[in-house]
Amino acid sequence: MTHSRTVLVLGATGLVGRSLVNLLLREPSILSVTAVVRRAANLPSDPRLSVHLTDFEHLDDHADAFRVDQVFCALGTTMRHAGTQERFRLVDHDYPLKAAQLSRAGGATHYLLISAIGADPSSRIFYNRVKGETETDLTRLGFRSLTIARPSLLVGPRGEVRLGERIGHLLGLLAPPSFRPIAAMDVAAALTLAARDSRLGVCILMSKEMRGASMRLAKSLATIP
Repeated sequence: MTHSRTVLVLGATGLVGRSLVNLLLREPSILSVTAVVRRAANLPSDPRLSVHLTDFEHLDDHADAFRVDQVFCALGTTMRHAGTQERFRLVDHDYPLKAAQLSRAGGATHYLLISAIGADPSSRIFYNRVKGETETDLTRLGFRSLTIARPSLLVGPRGEVRLGERIGHLLGLLAPPSFRPIAAMDVAAALTLAARDSRLGVCILMSKEMRGASMRLAKSLATIP
């Protein structure tokens, strides 16, 4: 997709979401970026960026914000932060699905989701099952293009220390390539590139395909007049 477009980012305060906003603002073809966030965010100052402080329990009240061409969903939590399975499902399934329904009704043609490796609606593991159910439910909405990123453990600068992730990072270095940790910036860059192409149908991006995407994106930007 090389023509002008408008985009919306959900979860712009998170690890991948922050990178997405920065990268999308560098795309010459993007007319505007809308960041829908739950709390005040330290985002770039740019005339094309608008920030919507939103109560996610009442997304219907913000339907106008979802009248865009493309939506990037970087929403996600952990069981530790969520506290309960119900709260986890709300953030990782219900909110992304509701946002997709609003944007589909508003004319969006491409929805881009950050899921996770191992996503499977029939999994016995609750985390993987919810991720898989989210993917399945999104495929039923009829988007012209649906891009699903399934990264392994995400690494990058966070505002907090997560001991489990540090241990996972160290162990992951010994894992097969598909399971090794991946930089959040590479995931954001891979989605940015996927949004340019807007390939028809459902496209699944695994970590091995997303590695090095930030370098590929930088090279492509250098060739744009």
